[in-house]
Amino acid sequence: MDSILNLDATAQADLIKKGLISPPELVRLAIDAIEELNPRLNAVITPMYEQAMELAEGKLPEAPFKGVPILLKDGVAAYAGVRMTSGSALAMQYIPDEDSTLVTRLKNAGFIIIGKTNMPEFGLLPTTEPTVFGPTRNPWNLNLTPGGSSGGSAAAVAARMVALAHGNDGGGSIRIPASCCGLFGLKPSRGRNPLGPMFSELVSGLVAEHVLTRSVRDSAAVLDLTAGEEPGAFYGALTKQSSFLSAIEKPPRKLKIGFCTTSITGGALHSDCVAATQKAIQICEELGHEVREMPLDLPVSGKKLGEIFGVLWSVCTTSPIRAIERKMGKLPPRELVEPLTWALYEDGLNVLGADYEITRQAMHRVAKKVLAAFNDIDVWISPTLAKPPLPIGSFAQNEEDPKAPSRLAAAFAPMTAIFNISGQPAASVPIYWNENQLPIGVQLVGKFGDEHSILQLSAQMEKIVNWSQCRPEHAIG
Repeated sequence: MDSILNLDATAQADLIKKGLISPPELVRLAIDAIEELNPRLNAVITPMYEQAMELAEGKLPEAPFKGVPILLKDGVAAYAGVRMTSGSALAMQYIPDEDSTLVTRLKNAGFIIIGKTNMPEFGLLPTTEPTVFGPTRNPWNLNLTPGGSSGGSAAAVAARMVALAHGNDGGGSIRIPASCCGLFGLKPSRGRNPLGPMFSELVSGLVAEHVLTRSVRDSAAVLDLTAGEEPGAFYGALTKQSSFLSAIEKPPRKLKIGFCTTSITGGALHSDCVAATQKAIQICEELGHEVREMPLDLPVSGKKLGEIFGVLWSVCTTSPIRAIERKMGKLPPRELVEPLTWALYEDGLNVLGADYEITRQAMHRVAKKVLAAFNDIDVWISPTLAKPPLPIGSFAQNEEDPKAPSRLAAAFAPMTAIFNISGQPAASVPIYWNENQLPIGVQLVGKFGDEHSILQLSAQMEKIVNWSQCRPEHAIG
């Protein structure tokens, strides 16, 4: 069991194709791993074992990942007939009646979804400690956060419950847990993966869907199968140069790479995060790429950037609560909502439609200027986070200062949200472990629509570092 679950999804699928293991056997191995490890990690909050085994024992599509188990984050991507709580007590009874387009594409790729993973309420924080389900713990150190908001998915993949898991990213929510858990986490370009049919866009285009993986090839292969035009989508489908998977099978041309080892918002960066970035820079130089220091000058102050982000997220937080209020005919009980969520809800009530549109336009002006900074480079490298994984409880909420966790979040992850605003592809690459055996991610950012360069460079780094062999055995056995 251990050796099979340590393989990436591509290798697991190959075992099935060769008849060395059957889909029911592989799904059962993953279920057994979840049942063994989840009491310590609390990564999976909605098991789907019976229907997963039924699917595994039935006729599966002849597809690249036929019979490979996967977990689904409990937000944005809907699975018909299975609750989707978004980490909130408000949505405990919400059961979608249709699959999201992404879930349909994952099924068509041959994946078998075996459960839903934990996330913070409405994905608002870079940790995974919702009141309704309790904290997910980091497999590298059970006292630490796995990051968020896709923290349940990241913990499950790092712990070898599954080879890969779904996540989404509206301010760093794939890249942050990838960094905390030692995984590869790619946020695709805006419009690359579908959000429908439930959503045309989310948070004015900040949110992107994809997966967290242990190998670059899994991420590339899944993107090949999920990306593409969706009828009625708010953003048009991006043109793909070629297969993402085939791209990583050959080295990239000599890339022009910029790097930064200081926070773009002016705060301090932990020495471990700087050391990880310096290692990435050294690797790039050894690979023959053209590397130069290039601080990213924001077109607005860090404070103004926070204001833009705050307006967009507060309105997005207000809207589901207002929707529930309209459906129930009354405001949901205050005690069902966490303090930060309620504070953002109240902020959103005070945002006029005209002010929201002004903020959206400000966001797009910032995006254009950030995109212009990439005219002379192919990839930009920075620390993913400002600090190593923080202790569980660091983002604890309280009624006296409900926005305190969001201020800490901005200091913890100052480098990620700007690329949700610009819509560029960005990935966290696990190339460094500190003296406490904690993974420290490095962020790679590409030109808009150019996932190929990020994936190719990441695959080069993967061959040198071989991070998939790094396992959190000292913490979870």
